[in-house]
Amino acid sequence: MRRALLLARRGWGRTAPNPLVGAVVVRDGKTVGEGFHAEFGGPHAEVHALAEAGPRAEGADVYVTLEPCAHEGKTPPCVDALIAARVRRVVVAARDPNPVAAGGIARLRAAGIAVTESVERRSAEDLNAPFLFVQREPARPFVTLKLAISLDGMLASADRSQRWLTGERARRQVHRLRAGVDGVAVGIGTALADDPALTVRSGRRPRVAPRRIVFDPSARLPTVSKLARTARKVPTWVLADAPDAGRSEALERAGVRVLSAPGIGAQLAVLRREGIHHLLVEGGAGMAGALLSGGFVDRLVIFQAPVLLGAGALPAFGSVSLGSGFPERWRVIEHRMFDDDAMVSYAPLPAPGR
Repeated sequence: MRRALLLARRGWGRTAPNPLVGAVVVRDGKTVGEGFHAEFGGPHAEVHALAEAGPRAEGADVYVTLEPCAHEGKTPPCVDALIAARVRRVVVAARDPNPVAAGGIARLRAAGIAVTESVERRSAEDLNAPFLFVQREPARPFVTLKLAISLDGMLASADRSQRWLTGERARRQVHRLRAGVDGVAVGIGTALADDPALTVRSGRRPRVAPRRIVFDPSARLPTVSKLARTARKVPTWVLADAPDAGRSEALERAGVRVLSAPGIGAQLAVLRREGIHHLLVEGGAGMAGALLSGGFVDRLVIFQAPVLLGAGALPAFGSVSLGSGFPERWRVIEHRMFDDDAMVSYAPLPAPGR
Protein backbone atom coordinates (compact mmCIF):
# COMPACT_ATOMS: atom_id res chain seq x y z
CA MET A 1 0.00 0.00 0.00
CA ARG A 2 2.89 2.37 0.68
CA ARG A 3 4.09 1.74 -2.85
CA ALA A 4 0.59 2.51 -4.14
CA LEU A 5 0.62 5.78 -2.21
CA LEU A 6 3.94 6.75 -3.78
CA LEU A 7 2.58 5.96 -7.23
CA ALA A 8 -0.53 8.06 -6.57
CA ARG A 9 1.59 11.17 -6.06
CA ARG A 10 2.74 11.00 -9.67
CA GLY A 11 -0.63 12.36 -10.75
CA TRP A 12 -0.09 15.62 -8.81
CA GLY A 13 -1.48 18.59 -10.69
CA ARG A 14 -3.09 16.49 -13.44
CA THR A 15 -6.09 14.69 -11.94
CA ALA A 16 -8.23 17.36 -10.27
CA PRO A 17 -11.12 17.40 -9.59
CA ASN A 18 -10.51 13.64 -9.30
CA PRO A 19 -8.38 12.29 -6.45
CA LEU A 20 -4.83 10.96 -6.54
CA VAL A 21 -4.95 7.15 -6.71
CA GLY A 22 -2.33 4.43 -7.00
CA ALA A 23 -2.71 0.65 -7.39
CA VAL A 24 -0.42 -2.37 -7.10
CA VAL A 25 -1.23 -5.95 -8.19
CA VAL A 26 0.55 -8.68 -6.20
CA ARG A 27 0.52 -12.40 -6.97
CA ASP A 28 2.44 -15.05 -5.03
CA GLY A 29 4.24 -12.33 -3.12
CA LYS A 30 5.51 -10.54 -6.21
CA THR A 31 4.39 -7.29 -7.82
CA VAL A 32 3.02 -8.04 -11.29
CA GLY A 33 1.36 -4.72 -12.10
CA GLU A 34 1.39 -1.08 -11.04
CA GLY A 35 -0.55 2.00 -12.04
CA PHE A 36 -1.74 5.44 -11.03
CA HIS A 37 -4.37 7.91 -12.17
CA ALA A 38 -2.25 10.06 -14.46
CA GLU A 39 -4.70 12.48 -16.06
CA PHE A 40 -8.26 13.67 -15.52
CA GLY A 41 -10.48 11.83 -17.99
CA GLY A 42 -7.92 9.05 -18.51
CA PRO A 43 -7.86 5.47 -17.22
CA HIS A 44 -7.85 5.05 -13.46
CA ALA A 45 -5.05 3.49 -11.41
CA GLU A 46 -6.65 0.03 -11.21
CA VAL A 47 -7.05 -0.17 -14.99
CA HIS A 48 -3.38 0.68 -15.58
CA ALA A 49 -2.23 -1.86 -12.96
CA LEU A 50 -4.46 -4.64 -14.30
CA ALA A 51 -3.31 -3.97 -17.85
CA GLU A 52 0.33 -4.34 -16.78
CA ALA A 53 -0.45 -7.53 -14.88
CA GLY A 54 -2.42 -9.08 -17.76
CA PRO A 55 -3.49 -12.71 -17.09
CA ARG A 56 -1.38 -12.72 -13.90
CA ALA A 57 -4.09 -10.60 -12.26
CA GLU A 58 -6.33 -13.65 -11.87
CA GLY A 59 -6.15 -14.81 -8.26
CA ALA A 60 -4.00 -11.81 -7.30
CA ASP A 61 -4.34 -9.21 -4.55
CA VAL A 62 -4.86 -5.59 -5.63
CA TYR A 63 -3.81 -2.75 -3.33
CA VAL A 64 -5.54 0.54 -4.08
CA THR A 65 -5.36 3.82 -2.17
CA LEU A 66 -9.05 4.73 -2.61
CA GLU A 67 -12.20 2.66 -2.93
CA PRO A 68 -12.61 1.60 -6.59
CA CYS A 69 -15.30 3.60 -8.34
CA ALA A 70 -18.63 1.95 -9.11
CA HIS A 71 -20.10 4.43 -11.57
CA GLU A 72 -19.81 5.21 -15.26
CA GLY A 73 -18.09 8.55 -15.62
CA LYS A 74 -15.48 9.55 -18.18
CA THR A 75 -14.24 5.95 -17.87
CA PRO A 76 -16.03 2.65 -17.06
CA PRO A 77 -16.34 1.56 -13.40
CA CYS A 78 -13.10 0.21 -11.95
CA VAL A 79 -15.00 -2.49 -10.05
CA ASP A 80 -16.05 -3.99 -13.38
CA ALA A 81 -12.40 -4.29 -14.43
CA LEU A 82 -11.45 -5.90 -11.12
CA ILE A 83 -14.32 -8.39 -11.29
CA ALA A 84 -13.56 -9.23 -14.92
CA ALA A 85 -9.88 -9.83 -14.03
CA ARG A 86 -10.99 -12.38 -11.39
CA VAL A 87 -8.76 -10.97 -8.68
CA ARG A 88 -8.76 -12.73 -5.32
CA ARG A 89 -8.74 -9.78 -2.93
CA VAL A 90 -8.79 -5.98 -3.01
CA VAL A 91 -7.06 -4.06 -0.21
CA VAL A 92 -8.41 -0.51 0.16
CA ALA A 93 -6.78 2.30 2.11
CA ALA A 94 -9.75 4.69 2.33
CA ARG A 95 -13.39 4.76 1.30
CA ASP A 96 -14.63 7.21 -1.31
CA PRO A 97 -17.17 9.61 0.29
CA ASN A 98 -18.43 10.79 -3.10
CA PRO A 99 -21.99 9.40 -3.29
CA VAL A 100 -21.76 9.17 -7.08
CA ALA A 101 -18.56 7.11 -7.17
CA ALA A 102 -18.91 5.14 -3.91
CA GLY A 103 -20.22 1.60 -3.60
CA GLY A 104 -17.26 -0.22 -5.09
CA ILE A 105 -16.51 -2.19 -1.94
CA ALA A 106 -20.06 -3.52 -1.71
CA ARG A 107 -20.03 -4.57 -5.36
CA LEU A 108 -16.71 -6.37 -4.99
CA ARG A 109 -17.96 -8.31 -2.01
CA ALA A 110 -21.19 -9.16 -3.80
CA ALA A 111 -19.06 -10.63 -6.61
CA GLY A 112 -17.24 -12.88 -4.12
CA ILE A 113 -14.03 -10.85 -3.98
CA ALA A 114 -12.54 -10.40 -0.50
CA VAL A 115 -12.00 -6.81 0.61
CA THR A 116 -9.66 -5.58 3.34
CA GLU A 117 -10.17 -1.97 4.43
CA SER A 118 -8.27 0.84 6.19
CA VAL A 119 -4.70 -0.22 5.43
CA GLU A 120 -2.59 2.99 5.68
CA ARG A 121 -5.87 4.87 5.95
CA ARG A 122 -4.47 8.03 7.55
CA SER A 123 -1.75 8.36 4.90
CA ALA A 124 -4.31 7.90 2.14
CA GLU A 125 -6.65 10.47 3.66
CA ASP A 126 -3.79 12.94 4.12
CA LEU A 127 -2.82 12.48 0.47
CA ASN A 128 -6.34 13.29 -0.74
CA ALA A 129 -7.36 15.65 2.05
CA PRO A 130 -8.63 18.39 -0.32
CA PHE A 131 -10.73 15.91 -2.33
CA LEU A 132 -12.22 14.37 0.82
CA PHE A 133 -12.84 17.81 2.35
CA VAL A 134 -14.95 19.11 -0.53
CA GLN A 135 -17.17 16.02 -0.40
CA ARG A 136 -18.33 16.88 3.12
CA GLU A 137 -17.86 20.66 3.23
CA PRO A 138 -19.82 22.62 0.60
CA ALA A 139 -19.25 26.08 2.07
CA ARG A 140 -15.60 26.85 1.29
CA PRO A 141 -12.43 25.53 -0.33
CA PHE A 142 -9.79 23.43 1.40
CA VAL A 143 -7.20 26.05 2.42
CA THR A 144 -3.44 25.51 2.52
CA LEU A 145 -1.52 28.38 4.09
CA LYS A 146 2.15 28.57 3.07
CA LEU A 147 4.61 30.78 4.92
CA ALA A 148 8.37 31.23 4.63
CA ILE A 149 9.81 32.26 7.97
CA SER A 150 13.14 32.80 9.70
CA LEU A 151 14.40 30.89 12.73
CA ASP A 152 12.86 33.57 14.95
CA GLY A 153 9.47 33.27 13.24
CA MET A 154 9.66 36.38 11.06
CA LEU A 155 8.42 36.93 7.52
CA ALA A 156 10.56 39.90 6.53
CA SER A 157 13.46 41.98 7.83
CA ALA A 158 12.95 45.33 9.52
CA ASP A 159 13.78 47.27 6.34
CA ARG A 160 11.78 44.79 4.19
CA SER A 161 14.73 44.63 1.80
CA GLN A 162 15.15 40.84 1.64
CA ARG A 163 12.76 39.33 -0.89
CA TRP A 164 13.69 35.67 -0.47
CA LEU A 165 14.32 33.90 2.81
CA THR A 166 14.61 30.40 1.38
CA GLY A 167 16.90 29.02 -1.31
CA GLU A 168 16.19 27.97 -4.88
CA ARG A 169 15.24 24.35 -4.14
CA ALA A 170 12.64 25.38 -1.58
CA ARG A 171 11.21 27.92 -4.01
CA ARG A 172 10.89 25.22 -6.66
CA GLN A 173 8.87 23.19 -4.18
CA VAL A 174 6.48 26.14 -3.83
CA HIS A 175 5.88 25.97 -7.58
CA ARG A 176 5.07 22.28 -7.18
CA LEU A 177 2.52 23.19 -4.49
CA ARG A 178 0.96 25.71 -6.86
CA ALA A 179 0.62 23.08 -9.57
CA GLY A 180 -1.69 21.00 -7.39
CA VAL A 181 -4.29 23.62 -6.46
CA ASP A 182 -7.17 25.48 -8.11
CA GLY A 183 -6.17 28.92 -6.89
CA VAL A 184 -3.09 30.73 -5.56
CA ALA A 185 -3.80 33.73 -3.34
CA VAL A 186 -2.07 36.58 -1.53
CA GLY A 187 -3.24 39.59 0.40
CA ILE A 188 -3.05 43.05 -1.10
CA GLY A 189 -0.09 43.91 1.13
CA THR A 190 2.00 41.15 -0.41
CA ALA A 191 0.76 42.04 -3.89
CA LEU A 192 1.87 45.65 -3.45
CA ALA A 193 5.18 44.84 -1.77
CA ASP A 194 6.35 41.96 -3.99
CA ASP A 195 4.46 42.40 -7.28
CA PRO A 196 4.29 38.59 -7.64
CA ALA A 197 3.36 36.61 -10.75
CA LEU A 198 1.81 33.64 -8.83
CA THR A 199 2.31 31.29 -11.78
CA VAL A 200 3.83 27.81 -12.02
CA ARG A 201 7.27 28.37 -13.54
CA SER A 202 9.13 25.29 -12.36
CA GLY A 203 8.58 21.55 -12.63
CA ARG A 204 5.67 19.79 -14.24
CA ARG A 205 2.97 22.08 -15.54
CA PRO A 206 -0.55 21.63 -14.12
CA ARG A 207 -3.39 20.44 -16.33
CA VAL A 208 -5.22 23.71 -15.60
CA ALA A 209 -3.33 26.82 -14.49
CA PRO A 210 -4.47 27.90 -11.01
CA ARG A 211 -6.47 31.09 -10.72
CA ARG A 212 -4.51 33.97 -9.25
CA ILE A 213 -6.39 35.63 -6.41
CA VAL A 214 -5.79 38.79 -4.39
CA PHE A 215 -7.70 39.46 -1.17
CA ASP A 216 -7.99 43.19 -1.65
CA PRO A 217 -10.68 44.93 0.48
CA SER A 218 -10.93 48.11 -1.62
CA ALA A 219 -9.61 46.85 -4.98
CA ARG A 220 -6.27 48.66 -4.75
CA LEU A 221 -4.37 46.27 -7.02
CA PRO A 222 -2.53 48.51 -9.51
CA THR A 223 -3.38 47.99 -13.16
CA VAL A 224 0.38 48.17 -13.85
CA SER A 225 1.08 45.17 -11.57
CA LYS A 226 2.22 41.86 -13.06
CA LEU A 227 -1.05 40.27 -12.04
CA ALA A 228 -3.20 42.85 -13.80
CA ARG A 229 -0.99 43.13 -16.88
CA THR A 230 -1.16 39.37 -17.48
CA ALA A 231 -4.78 38.85 -16.43
CA ARG A 232 -5.95 38.11 -19.96
CA LYS A 233 -3.45 35.24 -20.18
CA VAL A 234 -3.90 33.76 -16.70
CA PRO A 235 -7.24 34.27 -14.90
CA THR A 236 -6.84 36.80 -12.11
CA TRP A 237 -9.45 37.65 -9.49
CA VAL A 238 -9.69 40.34 -6.84
CA LEU A 239 -11.84 39.66 -3.78
CA ALA A 240 -13.00 42.89 -2.19
CA ASP A 241 -15.22 43.90 0.72
CA ALA A 242 -16.50 47.20 -0.66
CA PRO A 243 -14.49 48.01 -3.79
CA ASP A 244 -14.19 51.51 -5.16
CA ALA A 245 -16.25 51.65 -8.36
CA GLY A 246 -13.58 53.42 -10.37
CA ARG A 247 -10.84 51.02 -9.35
CA SER A 248 -13.07 48.03 -10.04
CA GLU A 249 -13.88 49.29 -13.52
CA ALA A 250 -10.20 49.89 -14.30
CA LEU A 251 -9.27 46.38 -13.15
CA GLU A 252 -12.13 44.84 -15.12
CA ARG A 253 -10.95 46.67 -18.25
CA ALA A 254 -7.50 45.15 -17.69
CA GLY A 255 -9.05 41.67 -17.58
CA VAL A 256 -9.16 41.23 -13.79
CA ARG A 257 -12.37 39.84 -12.39
CA VAL A 258 -13.53 41.72 -9.27
CA LEU A 259 -15.72 39.78 -6.83
CA SER A 260 -17.33 41.45 -3.83
CA ALA A 261 -18.18 39.84 -0.48
CA PRO A 262 -18.00 41.15 3.11
CA GLY A 263 -15.21 39.43 5.00
CA ILE A 264 -12.90 36.48 4.62
CA GLY A 265 -15.53 33.83 5.36
CA ALA A 266 -17.92 35.12 2.72
CA GLN A 267 -15.07 35.53 0.25
CA LEU A 268 -14.02 31.91 0.69
CA ALA A 269 -17.64 30.91 0.07
CA VAL A 270 -17.57 32.89 -3.18
CA LEU A 271 -14.43 31.06 -4.28
CA ARG A 272 -16.05 27.69 -3.60
CA ARG A 273 -19.10 28.64 -5.66
CA GLU A 274 -16.73 29.68 -8.45
CA GLY A 275 -15.15 26.21 -8.53
CA ILE A 276 -12.10 26.70 -6.30
CA HIS A 277 -11.82 23.47 -4.31
CA HIS A 278 -8.22 23.81 -3.10
CA LEU A 279 -6.80 27.24 -2.37
CA LEU A 280 -3.11 27.91 -1.65
CA VAL A 281 -2.56 31.16 0.25
CA GLU A 282 1.00 32.46 0.24
CA GLY A 283 0.71 35.26 2.77
CA GLY A 284 1.41 37.70 4.12
CA ALA A 285 1.00 38.33 7.82
CA GLY A 286 -2.44 39.87 7.56
CA MET A 287 -3.83 36.99 5.52
CA ALA A 288 -2.24 34.45 7.85
CA GLY A 289 -3.82 36.16 10.83
CA ALA A 290 -7.28 36.33 9.28
CA LEU A 291 -7.28 32.73 8.10
CA LEU A 292 -5.83 31.22 11.26
CA SER A 293 -7.99 33.33 13.56
CA GLY A 294 -11.09 32.33 11.63
CA GLY A 295 -10.28 28.61 11.73
CA PHE A 296 -10.03 28.44 7.95
CA VAL A 297 -6.62 26.75 7.62
CA ASP A 298 -6.70 23.03 6.76
CA ARG A 299 -2.98 22.68 6.03
CA LEU A 300 -0.15 24.85 7.29
CA VAL A 301 3.06 24.59 5.27
CA ILE A 302 6.05 26.27 6.88
CA PHE A 303 9.34 26.79 5.06
CA GLN A 304 11.93 27.77 7.65
CA ALA A 305 15.21 29.31 6.56
CA PRO A 306 18.34 29.18 8.78
CA VAL A 307 18.50 32.95 9.28
CA LEU A 308 17.68 35.36 12.12
CA LEU A 309 15.95 38.63 11.29
CA GLY A 310 15.94 40.17 14.77
CA ALA A 311 14.27 43.25 16.21
CA GLY A 312 11.86 45.17 14.03
CA ALA A 313 11.23 42.25 11.67
CA LEU A 314 7.68 41.34 10.62
CA PRO A 315 6.31 38.49 12.78
CA ALA A 316 4.50 35.71 10.94
CA PHE A 317 1.83 35.19 13.57
CA GLY A 318 1.63 38.57 15.27
CA SER A 319 -1.97 39.17 14.19
CA VAL A 320 -3.32 35.69 15.00
CA SER A 321 -6.14 35.69 17.56
CA LEU A 322 -6.39 32.39 19.41
CA GLY A 323 -10.19 32.14 19.62
CA SER A 324 -12.39 29.22 20.64
CA GLY A 325 -12.19 27.64 17.19
CA PHE A 326 -8.40 27.63 17.04
CA PRO A 327 -6.70 24.20 16.98
CA GLU A 328 -5.12 23.08 20.22
CA ARG A 329 -2.21 21.45 18.40
CA TRP A 330 -1.05 20.71 14.87
CA ARG A 331 -0.15 17.25 13.58
CA VAL A 332 2.95 16.89 11.40
CA ILE A 333 2.02 15.51 7.97
CA GLU A 334 5.36 15.84 6.21
CA HIS A 335 8.89 16.98 6.98
CA ARG A 336 11.45 17.55 4.22
CA MET A 337 14.74 19.37 3.74
CA PHE A 338 15.63 21.47 0.70
CA ASP A 339 19.33 22.11 1.21
CA ASP A 340 19.37 24.02 4.52
CA ASP A 341 15.69 25.02 4.41
CA ALA A 342 13.16 22.90 6.30
CA MET A 343 9.60 22.34 5.08
CA VAL A 344 7.04 21.05 7.56
CA SER A 345 3.36 20.48 6.72
CA TYR A 346 0.81 20.45 9.53
CA ALA A 347 -2.86 19.51 9.90
CA PRO A 348 -4.96 21.06 12.68
CA LEU A 349 -5.98 18.91 15.63
CA PRO A 350 -9.18 20.11 17.33
CA ALA A 351 -9.20 20.43 21.08
CA PRO A 352 -10.73 17.47 22.96
CA GLY A 353 -14.52 17.68 23.09
CA ARG A 354 -14.89 19.80 19.95
